[in-house]
Amino acid sequence: MKKSKATKNKKPTLKDQLHIEKDKYLRLFAEFDNFRKRTAKERIDLFTTAGQDIITGLLPILDDLERAIKANNYTEDHGVVLIYNKLKSELDKRGLKEIEDAVGKKIDTDYHEVISKIPAENKKSKGKIVDVIEKGYVLGEKVLRFAKVVVSN
Repeated sequence: MKKSKATKNKKPTLKDQLHIEKDKYLRLFAEFDNFRKRTAKERIDLFTTAGQDIITGLLPILDDLERAIKANNYTEDHGVVLIYNKLKSELDKRGLKEIEDAVGKKIDTDYHEVISKIPAENKKSKGKIVDVIEKGYVLGEKVLRFAKVVVSN
């Protein structure tokens, strides 16, 4: 027997309506959950890098203080050294880390930028960092400033 048009265009039953509404609810819930997770991640990212611009602006001041201390042979009890240490500790609290001094080590392009090359004294020192011209810094996992280095070749 063939079904008539009346049975094909039959009104949805209560079960069908319930299924449709349940599907809508699940989709809406999943969409909201994704939104919640995305905004939480964005908020965490914002907090970790909120001071990035300010910290980047303070790096040249930190460099100048280091040069002044070195040039004038200041000791730990001088005011300039105290200010430098205070600034450095505050930046450390906010996640700023100095890229370790790599003199004598192989270059790591993830952290170092070669600004000059000099002839190597021997084969063993070839491709290694000879001098660090400007310190590099990392904020969290992100490199704020690459260390500028001289490499032997």
